[in-house]
Amino acid sequence: MEWRKFAQELKIPMSKLTLKRPLLFFDLETTGTDPAKDHIVELAFIKISPDGSRETLTKRINPGVPIPAETTVIHGITNEDVKDCPTFKQVAHNLYEWMRGCDLAGYNSGRFDLPLLAEEFLRAGINVDFTERHMIDVQQIFFKMESRTLSAAYTFYCNKQLEKAHNAESDTQATIEILEGQLEKYTDIGSDVVALHNFSNGEQYVDFARRIMVKDGQPVFNFGKYKGRKVEDVFNTEPQYYDWMMQADFSLHTKQKISEILNRMKLKKAGMKI
Repeated sequence: MEWRKFAQELKIPMSKLTLKRPLLFFDLETTGTDPAKDHIVELAFIKISPDGSRETLTKRINPGVPIPAETTVIHGITNEDVKDCPTFKQVAHNLYEWMRGCDLAGYNSGRFDLPLLAEEFLRAGINVDFTERHMIDVQQIFFKMESRTLSAAYTFYCNKQLEKAHNAESDTQATIEILEGQLEKYTDIGSDVVALHNFSNGEQYVDFARRIMVKDGQPVFNFGKYKGRKVEDVFNTEPQYYDWMMQADFSLHTKQKISEILNRMKLKKAGMKI
């Protein structure tokens, strides 16, 4: 089975969107809604290049854990459907290479799909840093301008009914059409990836789980008893809090980021240039 599936070879540019590098729209179907615990069962990507050409990749994934019945009701994917499919670890390297150099876009992907995708890569031993990419969250544009759901957004912007909701490829294709409709309707939000990234992403977060945010240029906790306090201040006064976080049920990406903060603190104390 080939990893890449070329669904469209024709060049079909998005007339209102300015691209300097490929933009990768994606959607995931999963075992649940917790990026720290749940796993991918289906993924779909549509890569749009600056010249307008498109590549589509859709794949079922064996999550390695049972798919809860209540989740199957939502997306229709059963344990039987994925029992002979590859695990994410088996496809992770090819997927990572295929995604290299692309900006990202999706519907509610900043809060869910991207954190879970990063977590799966980390579980597979691939150290990703999607913070280096621009990310357009089409849902956030929609919410800021109209406040609706995905199906309603599709009807509102495209004047169509979303027939296969919670099918990863259908949702991904619908997201592209919604963004095209948004760019037609809202001429003041920008048309390049950087402008749309800035518009669709409000507050800045250090980790995908949004446990740590950036305030006045400094990482601060966004949860618990130290919410609003600088991470460095807490780790200086209570170093055991770092140990507790590393042992607790936080996402791998959150643990990666607090480790980076702690390492920078150690280098700073040692007088090394960072």
